[in-house]
Amino acid sequence: MYLLEEKIWFWLLLIIPGILVIYGLLVFWQKRAQKKFANPDLLRKLSPDKSIFKGVLKVLVLSLAVFFLVVALVNPKMGTKLETVKREGVDVVFAIDVSKSMLAEDIAPNRMEKSKQLVTQIINNLGSDRVGIIAYAGSAYPQLPITTDYSSAKLFLSQMNTDMLSSQGTAIREAIELAKTYYNDEEQTNRVLFIISDGEDHAGEASSLAEQAKKEGIRIFTIGVGDAAGGPIPLKRNGIIQSYKKDQNGETVITRLNEETLKGIAAEANGEYIEGKNTADVLEKVQDLLNKMDKKEFEAKQFADFKDQFQWFLGAGLLLLFLDIFLLDRKTAWLKKLNLFNEN
Repeated sequence: MYLLEEKIWFWLLLIIPGILVIYGLLVFWQKRAQKKFANPDLLRKLSPDKSIFKGVLKVLVLSLAVFFLVVALVNPKMGTKLETVKREGVDVVFAIDVSKSMLAEDIAPNRMEKSKQLVTQIINNLGSDRVGIIAYAGSAYPQLPITTDYSSAKLFLSQMNTDMLSSQGTAIREAIELAKTYYNDEEQTNRVLFIISDGEDHAGEASSLAEQAKKEGIRIFTIGVGDAAGGPIPLKRNGIIQSYKKDQNGETVITRLNEETLKGIAAEANGEYIEGKNTADVLEKVQDLLNKMDKKEFEAKQFADFKDQFQWFLGAGLLLLFLDIFLLDRKTAWLKKLNLFNEN
């Protein structure tokens, strides 16, 4: 396991293309100047030991030296030991609706992106809780099992979209069923399921399954994303709206936030419905709900004893700079004899 301590220094890598551009411009200028001075045959006679290859090699060595020095500034660290630590928290699973209705733009930028923003901000505000992610539309699909790795959770979250599941619809029931398999029966941690959706439940029976989930100690909170007035579902190509989804009669489909379904599910599972329009309000409400829950102790494995590795990159960078100083533009004797680059 590795850790990059100061990632901001990666911006210095822009020096490398700068070096290459300057070198290219310098070579171009030299060629033009030499043509004015003498023809190529005469130039070869005047400077027989001039090596094109050695000039390119010097620039490559310098660029590589800059790369290693920048990595040294970033200070990569290596986790040398995997240890088990005790943590206290709640097991939180997010079931996110990825059906096509989530493309509606009745909430900016659209329901799908708003859902991802909400979950990302909730994760950013968690402490020692474990998180899991489920994507569902016409069926439910596990995205990320229960973990304390928030970075991975946000990475998986960022890649979610309405094209990831071929079966369309909104089967909240299947999402609840899948979420029940996420929790570890042996650890008996507090269990929370957040369903982020516009509430269109085409599969039905979600409320009855929510009641069953309550009996297994799972509290379900629902977050409604969208507007009761609804909106059409845009069909885009390269980010540009081409048309809107239509029904069998050729009428534009209007999808609306169904708060009643979401409220019913939350009520059956000892949870609560949260309106998802205002991110700050959602975060405050979720934080308050989680803080009121008893934290259960569980074991988590993590890399520890991180050690600095910058010295290896610093040494390599300084060595290459040292070599670059002694690399001359003249041909070396043994390379001249081999004539690998047809420079005679």
